[in-house]
Order: sequence, then structure tokens, then C-alpha cells
Amino acid sequence: MAADSMEIDDSLYSRQRYVLGDRAMHQMAQSSVFLSGMGGLGIEIALCFVAVQAVTLHDTKQCETWDLGCNFFIRKEDVLSQRRRVEVVCPRVAELNPYVHVDISSSALDDNTDLSFLRKYQCVILTEARLNLQKRVNDFCHSQQPPIRFIGCDAYGICVRVFCDFGDEFEVSDPTGEEPKEIFIQNITQDNPGVVTCMDNQPHGLQTGQSVIFREVGGMVELNGTTQQVSVLSPHSFAIRDTSLLQPYAHGGFFVLVKTPKTYRFETLEQQLCDPQVLIPDFSKPEAPLQIHAAMLALETFQEQHSRLPNCSSICARFLSSLQAPVNTELVHCLSRTARGTLPPLAAAVGGVASQEVLKAITGKFAPLQQWLYLDAVEVVRPLQALATEEFFPRGDRYDGLRACIGESMCLELHKLRVFMVGCGAIGCEMLKNFALLGVGLAKSSGEVCITDPDLIEKSNLNRQFLFRPHHIQKPKSTTAAEATCEINPDLQVEAHLNKVCPATENIYNDSFYSSLNLVVTALDNVEARRYVDSRCVSNQRPLLDSGTMGTKGHTEIIVPNLTESYNSHRDPPEEEIPFCTLKSFPSVIEHTIQWARDKFENAFVHKPSLYNSFWQTHSSAEVVLQRMQTGESLEGSFQVIKLLSRRPSRWEQCITVARLKFEKYFKRKALQLLHSFPLDTRLKDGSLFWQSPKRPPTPIEFDLKDSLHFTFIVSTARLFAGIYNISYTEKDLSEEMVARILATVKIPQYSPSEKCIETDESAKKPDQMKMPVSSEEEREAIVQLEEAIATDRVTPEGLQMSPLQFEKDDDSNGHMDFVTSASALRATMYSIEPADRLKTKRIAGKIIPAIATATAAVAGLVALELIKVVGGYEFESFKNCFFNLAIPVIVLTEPAIVKRTLIRNNIYFSIWDCWTIFGHEDFTLSEFMNAVREKYGIEPTMVVHGVKMLYVPVMPGHSKRLKLTMQKLIKPSVDRRYVDLTVSFAPEADGDEDLPGPPVRYYFSPGAAEVAL
Repeated sequence: MAADSMEIDDSLYSRQRYVLGDRAMHQMAQSSVFLSGMGGLGIEIALCFVAVQAVTLHDTKQCETWDLGCNFFIRKEDVLSQRRRVEVVCPRVAELNPYVHVDISSSALDDNTDLSFLRKYQCVILTEARLNLQKRVNDFCHSQQPPIRFIGCDAYGICVRVFCDFGDEFEVSDPTGEEPKEIFIQNITQDNPGVVTCMDNQPHGLQTGQSVIFREVGGMVELNGTTQQVSVLSPHSFAIRDTSLLQPYAHGGFFVLVKTPKTYRFETLEQQLCDPQVLIPDFSKPEAPLQIHAAMLALETFQEQHSRLPNCSSICARFLSSLQAPVNTELVHCLSRTARGTLPPLAAAVGGVASQEVLKAITGKFAPLQQWLYLDAVEVVRPLQALATEEFFPRGDRYDGLRACIGESMCLELHKLRVFMVGCGAIGCEMLKNFALLGVGLAKSSGEVCITDPDLIEKSNLNRQFLFRPHHIQKPKSTTAAEATCEINPDLQVEAHLNKVCPATENIYNDSFYSSLNLVVTALDNVEARRYVDSRCVSNQRPLLDSGTMGTKGHTEIIVPNLTESYNSHRDPPEEEIPFCTLKSFPSVIEHTIQWARDKFENAFVHKPSLYNSFWQTHSSAEVVLQRMQTGESLEGSFQVIKLLSRRPSRWEQCITVARLKFEKYFKRKALQLLHSFPLDTRLKDGSLFWQSPKRPPTPIEFDLKDSLHFTFIVSTARLFAGIYNISYTEKDLSEEMVARILATVKIPQYSPSEKCIETDESAKKPDQMKMPVSSEEEREAIVQLEEAIATDRVTPEGLQMSPLQFEKDDDSNGHMDFVTSASALRATMYSIEPADRLKTKRIAGKIIPAIATATAAVAGLVALELIKVVGGYEFESFKNCFFNLAIPVIVLTEPAIVKRTLIRNNIYFSIWDCWTIFGHEDFTLSEFMNAVREKYGIEPTMVVHGVKMLYVPVMPGHSKRLKLTMQKLIKPSVDRRYVDLTVSFAPEADGDEDLPGPPVRYYFSPGAAEVAL
């Protein structure tokens, strides 16, 4: 059922399919999972399950008030009615994915339970289970043939752990999940061993011992199709086997990494207790995992002896003396004091990690955790240890678990928080869940969570944006998420907007708005928006919590005024653009053909129809246009528009004809022209062949209607032309019989090569068609075409209107992806490139960021932990940034980059967070402004710039006269503008030196403007 459903309804699973692949998705659709423990950690793990066939949720406890603070599926009425947790949770988990069968079990699971019922599961996960029971269940799972994969998870206050045992031999088909790239070859020596050198711009990224397969090698053809083990010599070279007896290398070729399965071996929980194999997430405290391991074992001993967890008064010599190794006393005190409590964000973070391990256990994809992960939040509670014991006592409400960790005062600070979150997608939904559990912004007098997102909910969102359900599709994300969050915690104060945060909405999200906030959270999927929000936070001195994911990878970045650098302090290298000539004539990899197809769609069905409409809106009469052209007037775009008008189809049959001619042009004539301009034996000035890697010579494709790829291209192209020209057609018109009948009448003009120059310079940019010069012959041709169109009554209002399309990748009925996939595959075939399937084509053409719920839960949890530190005003050393890749798995926690302070002169420093202020008045002159800066900050200003406008530069003619002008006259602010930020340079210490930079100087146009702005 699940497997078939996934094949039918790929739109629900597409993002995770990009991460996991078809094979892994198929394996999950045939797997069953047993999950015990419906507390905060258990429900976090259940939330991230994707597309398994069946899951059994096990729990024996009743709903309590305590659960409201950690289990987001339990409501107050469930507590009042004393329902079992598993009965409450089951239908709400089942809602997340209609294709997953969810069972419940409330039978006792203890030392006397017959475990044979577990044999039907592929993976067993235990939470809230005592260590003895975990060992017993793990031994049973490990002994089975094949072994049942076992995962144990525990959360005690500020410390959490995950343990994995996947059996004596666990084979992983793809340890990294990274897609191998084609690396082009520059040279291969005839030697023993042979040395392979890559192109200068392509480091191979290999490791000694890995294997590669060779393709399309010229000369040394014996290597083609063979797999060779490599020994790395440098980032651009490696050695292979003896090549001394092979033919000399001539040119071209590439190689691809061969992924080989890797076997991992696991020990049981009992074996691992004494000599644990741990992952170290924070290298600033590498000893922490083993210390937490020892402390949690002591915690288990304490429970055995006292039948309870320790509390604030239980930090005693008996607990410390039970530890068998030297310990961090502070860590033990923090663990002991908080063990009864719960930190929902920490449970979310480790729940995401554990869920990823479940997927690995089922699919054998990605490297598994070997074998322990320990995470702690000592930095969250360390500054709180001096608080009175009463701060941590329970008060009978939903925050008792949180209160046991961070105290009543911090809980109240969270309640009073005013937060602005930008984006309500996957990370946004997870953040709102954390806000609800933490009680962020619920104080009616001062607290609030303001969220904004202009997007609507799509079906593909549902598998990882857990606040949304199928009946929410096409509803706004922000308002829907707000309503769902208030169901988790009805006391939450949430205001939902539908705005994009950008310069155009600065009238809404102005300085006054930012000044009312305590912090800003971004849940965005693009760099440009992040940079803008960051700049607003820096300008208004507000903390920013940023995070993002790409597949199994994730990052968090904490930005605190005057402590850390901002997001804009560092820049990723710009994404490399594909050279124009490569796209147009010399593709070498599948990404080139997909981008080419996407560009064809954009040009033919978006840009040209838009240009057409714009032209006729400006020139409403064809007769007037004709008269102006006949007088020799040049009208921009007229040649392209009239060509569209003259060739405009009016019937479905003509759309099919246009599509057939496009096929001929794109996939046959293009190849013939290239081979005419550059025959296969063409050589460059240095004597090397023109057609060598990465250039691939094309092969003309003969049209064959019986080829499904050819048929798909014709029909999808015809449908798109019919769409932009408003031509109707029926389902019968799309049949192969009808299309064949039309094509039989299409006459294909005989090909004759042209002598048009083909661009080969990779630095050349795509020419602007609108600005390309039009020859006199082309002008005469356009005039004749327009005359004919007028004479034949084709310039009706309908004829002067087209319907531009907008590329929509997720609607399989519109033909958009049919066109891009078929066009890309045909072009790839023409250039002997391995075509991509529809899923990969959609990902690249739609610029889709692969996403999976496991990584989303992890980043949101880690960010929410930092939120507590920001609220508490913690010191720099307490904050943690994180980068992780759950596929490997690697988790790296680091301190944020400390803010850099720049010396101006004479012990005057500034950082990105500094903004000097000057208050003026209506008659305040530029001279007075410069004097005010000098007097207030003790340094001589030399140059003043507003944006791109130079207000005062001494060497510029006439600028000295500006000193007497008022700031109001020089800047000309809008009526509602209260201040401007000016760039001011300062006098150097010695003549001849360059002017010195400084912070922005905020000039207020009136003394009271600052108060109004705030």
C-alpha cells in the first residue's frame, strides 16, 4: 500500500526522495518500526518518521500536566480526562502521513515480557526505558537473524544520548549520500604507476583506496569502462595501475567515483557500557561525552537504589562516589539537579538525530552512528546555579519540566519575550513548536511572537512541515501555522503576517518595529533574504538566530549585538555560472542540458510573451507602428514582436507543427551546424583537437514518433505554445494517432549550413536580444510581415495579446516538467551525456533544496537552546554555533566568531555594531554636522557620503560651498524620514595616508526624532 501510494503521489515525498533516493524510499515503504515511550523525546522521533509502511507506538502512561510542556500532541482536555498518552498521540501521528499505518500498544514492556513479538519489526527504538530493559531488548534484537536494528534514547534534563546497535555486520550502500561528479582529465602518463591529472579548475576530492571508473578517454582507450583504485598524490592528481603498456593518452575523458558498500560492526549495549565508542560534537570539551556517559550510569544506579531520579536536594556524596572515573563536578551537579526536568529544544535536536539513525537502520543508506552520541546543555544552566532552590520547584503547570532545568525567573523571561520570526516553512514550524513548549511570548502585557510568510501551503510541504495537514493546502503558511501553534499552547500570543521582509515593506517593519523586539529568528531558504534581515538587525542592535538545512546538512548561527560577527560579516563564494557558450553549444554534464531546457522554457513561454504584451501596451495600434517603421524610426523590440505576430499559430495543428520544427532545430540542425563549423578533425592553434573533454561533439537526432521521448517533447511543446497563444485542445488531440496524423503533413525545410560565427569564448556573456542591432534587411522583412498581418486581420485585440506562463514544477498536469525533462534528455543524448530522470531534472531545474524532517528538527532545537541564552544575557563563551551532517554523521559545535573591532586612530575603535549619532535641526548645516562629529567623537571627518551620493568630498570642485548648505537641503529626505545613515571618512594620522573608515553616522533631522523612531 505505502509503496504504491508513494509512486502515485510523489509530490508528497519529493523533497525527501532527493535526499534518500528511490531505493531507500522503497525500503522504507516495506518496513515496520516499534517505538516505545510517548514522552517528549519519543514524540520528537515519531514526528520525523517518513514513509515507513507501519509504526507501532508503545506507552503505558496516562497523560499528565507535565506532558503539556514536552509532548506537543497532548492537550489540556486529554489530561483532564486521564487518557492514555499513546491513545491520544496515535491519531495525531497518523494524520501526518496517510500512507503510514500507525498501531498502538499499551501492554507492559518489562523484564518479564516475552520479546518474540519484536521479530516482525525491522527497527526497535526505546525511550523512557530503564537501562536493564534496554540491555535485555538490545540483546534480543542483536541475536536475531537478520538482526533487528536497535536504538536507545534517553533524556535527563540537560543531557541526552542516543545509542545504536545495527548488528555484527551492517552493510551501508552509500556512506555519504553525496552525488559523484564527473571530473575531466587533463593528462594520463604512460608509466608504472600511471598518473592521472585533472583539469586545473576541478580538484578530484578523492581519498587513497577509493575507486574510479573511466569514460571517453581518447588514445588510452583501454582504460574506458574500467574501475581503478587510486592513490592520491595531490588535489589534482592521483596514481592508478601500470599504464606503461597502454596506448599513449591523446585527449579528453573523465572519471567518476565508484561508490562501494562499507560494512560496519556493532557491539551490544552491554559490551559498550565499559568501553563506549562516542561521537565528540564539541571539541572545546572533548572529555564531555565520556563524562556524561559515566554520570548517566551513576544516575541509573541512583534510580535503582532510590526508585526515583535525583532532585535539587539530592546532589550528594553518594551520587558522586558511585562514579568510576574522574568527573567534571559541575557537570554532575547540573545533571543531578535537572534530571527530572526536560528541555524541549534539546529533545527536538536529539530526536532529529535519532530519527535519521532509524532511516539508516532501515535503508542501509548513510554512515550510522557508532555507537553513542551525547549532547548536553550545560551552558544553558551554568549561570543559573546560584538561584534559590525554590526557583526549580514544580508548580503544577505545563512548565514544571522546563522549570526544573532553568528556573521560574527564566521561564517568566521567556513568557515576556517579543520575537519576530521570518518564514513559516519547515524550520519555522519546528521553531513555533519549540516556542509553544517553552512558553515564548505568552505574557499578555508584553509578550508576542510575530511571524510572517507570503507563501501558501503546497502538498510537498506536508511531510516535513508538521503543523500543516492536507486540508490546509493553498492556505497561507503564517496564519495556518499560528492557529496550529495555539492549539499546542492556547496561551501563546501569535500575530501572523503575509508580508515579505524586504526594502518594500520597511514601512511595516521599520525601526520602531525592530526596537520593540527582543530578538529575531530567520527560518528562510535563501541567502539574499538572510542578508537583508541581518542588516536590519545590525542597524537596530537586535540579536538574530539563523539556521538552514540542505538535505541531511544543517547549520545554526547565533548573532548577538556587540559580541559576535553578523551574518554579513562572512560571504560564501558566489555560485559559479555556466558559461553562455557552454549552455548554447558545448554542454558536458547533465546540469548544462537541464539549465538549457529551463532557459528555453523561460525564453519561449515567459520572456517573449511578456515582451509581446509590453510592446503592444505601449504601441496599441499596429497601423501606427507600421507608419513609424516606414519612416525609418527604430522601435525597440519591434523586430522580435513582429516575428512572433507573423508566426502566431491559431489552431492546435499549427502548435504541433511549431513543436516539430523546434525538434528539428534543437536536436538535428544545431548538431549539423556545429559539425559544419567545427568538423571532428578541427584542431586548435596549439595542435590539440577542438573536440576533446570537456567539449563533446554532437550527433544529429532523427525524429522518430515511436520514441516516447520524442513524442513527449512534441506534445508538451505544443501544449505550451497553445497555452501562451490561448488555443484550446482536447484530450483526443494529445493522442499518438492524432499527433501522427498532423505530423504526416508537416514539411521539414531542407537544411543548409550557415556561416554564422559560433561563440567559443567562455568569458563571453549572453547578448541582449533587445539591444542587438537589426539589419536593414531585417527591418524591411519586419515591415512586410506587419503589412501582411494587418491585411489578413491578424492584429485583432486577441492577436495582440499573449498569456505568459510561470514555471510550475510541482503540477504534473501542466506539461512544464514534461517539456524540460524531454528537452534536456534529448540534448543530453545528442551530446552523449547520460540523461537524468524526471526527479533529478525537477530538482535542478526548480532549484529545489533537498529537505528532510530530521535535519529540520535538529537545527530548530539547537537554535531554541541559544534563544534561552540570549534571553538570559549570557556571556560570549556560552553561545554555540553548529554545523552538522547527519549522513556521515558529523556534529560540530563551536563558539561564534567574535566581533572584530577596527582601530580608527588614537584608541578610537568601532565594530559592525557601532553607530555614531548626531542630532540636528531644520537649519543644521553640513559644516555644523562635521563640527559636531569632531567634538563628540574626537576625530576630524573628511568625507561624507549618503548612499551613492557624495555630500562632501574636499577635492571635488564646488564641494567647499556645500559646507554652508543645510543637511535638509543636501539630503532632501522624504516627509516621514527622521534620520539617515551617512558614511563618514576621517583624517589620517599623517599626510599622504588614505582617509580612515569609521562606523555609520546616524544623523537625526530634529532633536526629538530619535525618540519618535524608538
